Amino acid sequence: MFFPLPRTATAPFCPSEVKGSVAVPQELPFFKKLMRYAGPGLLVSVGYMDPGNWATDIEAGSRFGYGLLFVVLLASLSAMLLQTLCVRLGIVARKDLARACREHYSPRVNRFLWLGAELAIVACDLAEVLGSALALHLLFGVSIPVGIGITAFDTLLVLGLQGAGFRRVEAIVLGLVGTIAACFVVELAMSPPNWFGVAMGFGPSLERLHQPGALYLAIGVVGATVMPHNLYLHSSIVQTRLIADTEPARREAVRFCTLDAVVSLSLALLVNAAIMVLAASAFHATGHREVTEIDDAYRLLEPIVGSAIAATLFGIALLASGQSSTFTGTIAGQIIMEGFLDLKIPCWQRRLITRALALGPAWLGVWWFGDGGVGKMLVLSQVVLSFQLPFAMWPLIRFTSSRALMGGFANGPVVKSLAWLLFGVIGAANVWLIASVATGN
Repeated sequence: MFFPLPRTATAPFCPSEVKGSVAVPQELPFFKKLMRYAGPGLLVSVGYMDPGNWATDIEAGSRFGYGLLFVVLLASLSAMLLQTLCVRLGIVARKDLARACREHYSPRVNRFLWLGAELAIVACDLAEVLGSALALHLLFGVSIPVGIGITAFDTLLVLGLQGAGFRRVEAIVLGLVGTIAACFVVELAMSPPNWFGVAMGFGPSLERLHQPGALYLAIGVVGATVMPHNLYLHSSIVQTRLIADTEPARREAVRFCTLDAVVSLSLALLVNAAIMVLAASAFHATGHREVTEIDDAYRLLEPIVGSAIAATLFGIALLASGQSSTFTGTIAGQIIMEGFLDLKIPCWQRRLITRALALGPAWLGVWWFGDGGVGKMLVLSQVVLSFQLPFAMWPLIRFTSSRALMGGFANGPVVKSLAWLLFGVIGAANVWLIASVATGN
């Protein structure tokens, strides 16, 4: 062949090939050392601002104004807690979550967890396919089915990066995240919100959840925010940093990688909050309180804000959001296969398999529901992720609470209590969702 395809898993998408590939010299000053550690949190953060988040945030903002901003805040704080546990597992135990499961659970349990993790990746990729296709439709006028087909070619990006360093991927993701953030800064400048209302919206209130449909939407926001595959991803990619095998070095690495995760997820929090605030100021405040579809939001922005660039920036940000999974989805897929199954395949094959599994449901959904079904499928993908989350949380909390595995880095009573409380809340929310669907309420 003129362009021979790789026959093995290659960097930067193969976890074992990039492990310890980013050196962090001890003599570096604080800021330079922080920059060396920065990156893994950014890759994780893109999963917290994908098109699935957009669908729930837009509907919440248009229907309830700033009232559910506190749900975005609490969901983001929950994500920070879980991702910091991943940091500890990866750096202290030197194992990703998938590999730790394979070493501690029976083959039957591992197969179940592996299938669930793969389903979560496909569900997330479905949201990226639909978001990218919708962005192409809005920006360039291509039909949704054609846009879905175009997304299959992102496998070429994976081929183009074969053999590259892990920092290259981190730099590309930084560009995507920066594009999304910049677009929303301009959007909010064009449609200034009521900042007092925004501040009040961040205050927790059970009373607001009693409004019809508010609790269901709040669960959707949580399900769209905390991504199960990110727990496998983060526990692996923190191991790309080369650190000394001493307790002080590990403690320093945990501190820097935790800071990286918190700062990156704070940026994701600001983006998600910006989407909800924009929907509240542009739609709820002007009487358009039934905007539940991303394409409706795109079309209404220009006449409401009074500028065509507002809608264009919205579409560009959506496209950048949809493309983020090209890299993180491939890496997460390799981590899960290598961890659970001790199996490696060429990265382009991994990407092609995941995207192919997402393309089928995407085309079928558009054929069945029409173009207006994109929103329904986005919500469905988030429901699947929400149901899978407890199956990733349980082993993560158990492993990071184990003194045999973590030593002095094991979760303390406060962290352990908060983690199990979060597990209980998410589990109860899923049970409530099943009961609501079953009873038709």
